[in-house]
Amino acid sequence: MKQMKLVALRTPKKADDGPATETVDLSLRLLERLATSSDSIGVSELAREFAASKATVYRHLQTLVRHGFVHQESTTMRYAAGIKLFILGERLRERFEILPVAREDMARLREETGQPATLSALVENQVVVLEVLQGHAIVNFGTQPGTVLDLHASAHGNVALAFGPKILMEHCLSRPLKAWTPQTICSPSALQRAIAKVRARGWATAPNRVLQGVNGLAAPLFNHVGDYVGAVAIAGSIQYIPASPPQAQIRAVIQTMERISRKLGWNGRWPKTGNGS
Repeated sequence: MKQMKLVALRTPKKADDGPATETVDLSLRLLERLATSSDSIGVSELAREFAASKATVYRHLQTLVRHGFVHQESTTMRYAAGIKLFILGERLRERFEILPVAREDMARLREETGQPATLSALVENQVVVLEVLQGHAIVNFGTQPGTVLDLHASAHGNVALAFGPKILMEHCLSRPLKAWTPQTICSPSALQRAIAKVRARGWATAPNRVLQGVNGLAAPLFNHVGDYVGAVAIAGSIQYIPASPPQAQIRAVIQTMERISRKLGWNGRWPKTGNGS
């Protein structure tokens, strides 16, 4: 098994690989090797594995040490993965821990409403769909996991603007707002008013704003410290999710949001203005 791993790490160089690419490539391969090893490793061993000089490997390792990605033992002078990798890994895990937690309640939401249930999270200032449970309609909802939703145009995005990090609105307004349909909100002032309303009532809709005939009804998810971590929604034909949704649908989405958030440790107190204030 170890031999197979080493072979995979020795990726053949491409013809168009330049010095800068080779430098990054070696650093990443060294990092991966240390991260997957249960023991610390010396410079000489790493140099042999990667067919590089000890001086070259040492320079790369020292750079990684300075940034906290690699740790050098003071007694043996050998190298191991650093604490920063653990921290980043934990942050990534926490970002997506809502997925296994939310599935049961998403399925319940779908059964209660008959509409597709969707789950999203914020990834590098973008709202990304993590899961879609199709409804019972003859025609299924087209959005798939991995879809990036516009902040200004989608219900998921509006919830992120209302309850997510403050910088999100600045990021959204730093470029022209795309008009997906004639109903898409493309005015910065109009968007800010709409987000204030979302923040006040705790849920968002986006009738005909991404695609004609389609609407979404979304509510935010909170973690144990009350921070926004994503959103849950129903989405589908505006025939079944009207621009002004019935109280039964709003209640179903809010109750789903509360159940999922409580599983994430939320104390039940809504933020007064949200992170996006």
